[in-house]
Amino acid sequence: MPTLFETDVLQGLRSQPKKIECKHFYDQRSSQLFDQICTLPEYYPTRTEQAIMDRYIDEMVRQIGAGVMLVEYGSGSSIKTRRLLDRLEDPIAYVPVDISRDHLMKSAQRIAADYPHIEVLPVCADFTAEFELPVSTRPPTHSAVYFPGSTIGNFVPETAQEMLARIAPLCGRGGGLLIGIDLQKDIDVLERAYDDSAGVTAQFNLNLLNRIVSELDTDLTPADFRHHSYYNSQRHRIEIYIRSAKRQQVRIGDEVFVFAEDELIHTEYSHKYTIKGFAEMAKQAGLQLRKSWTDDRKYFAVLHLITID
Repeated sequence: MPTLFETDVLQGLRSQPKKIECKHFYDQRSSQLFDQICTLPEYYPTRTEQAIMDRYIDEMVRQIGAGVMLVEYGSGSSIKTRRLLDRLEDPIAYVPVDISRDHLMKSAQRIAADYPHIEVLPVCADFTAEFELPVSTRPPTHSAVYFPGSTIGNFVPETAQEMLARIAPLCGRGGGLLIGIDLQKDIDVLERAYDDSAGVTAQFNLNLLNRIVSELDTDLTPADFRHHSYYNSQRHRIEIYIRSAKRQQVRIGDEVFVFAEDELIHTEYSHKYTIKGFAEMAKQAGLQLRKSWTDDRKYFAVLHLITID
């Protein structure tokens, strides 16, 4: 029985143009690389979002309210979440949701050790699909979804809106969504953020090939591919690809895939929004903008949305 990873890789490479879904970035190695990306001087989103949270955290926790079950999408190392857990009033439970099981469980164990008064209930799942929330020992007054890091930008607007529509019922009456979005800005700033001088983003992107080699039956050589990214100003998004450095054939299982020189495999989008544009999309999904916070340069925004009655 093929794994989901194998099925998606084969289907993606059969398509034209070729693609591999970005949700498959995250094995243990890529999770470590992403943590490293977040510290790079060119990669402004993480430190900018952290600065916004440091500045406005008291306002945010007042918006979320007391007695909450906090559900985090794409929790990773849960670094930003600690700011909320430190300030929330009587949080009942924390539910980190991530597709990388090893990374998820290690992070959840650290959170549980540091916050013994909060029930930690990790869920290993693809948050782009339906999943069930665990039941906490103590009933929360409401649920709040935390979706930091502008991860929503990885999805085309139609898919992002569908995801927001699935989040709305999880929030329910009295709940809400605290979400980070990256804002439209100077193209040079954006392109440097996704093609850093140290090459860490390239390693992160190309690690998909290492994962194929380690997990699938293949003769693929990662050194025969390159990282490629640019900003699409018409669609307001960074586009990230793996580029074939030469004409070549690659076998995966029983299938052979032909790559032309410079042929691209699409791996990720990162859409950049305006606050007004995102709020209009969220409204179509049943969520209403209640409060927004941004930095002085207007590089990034954190939004609090509530369900529309």
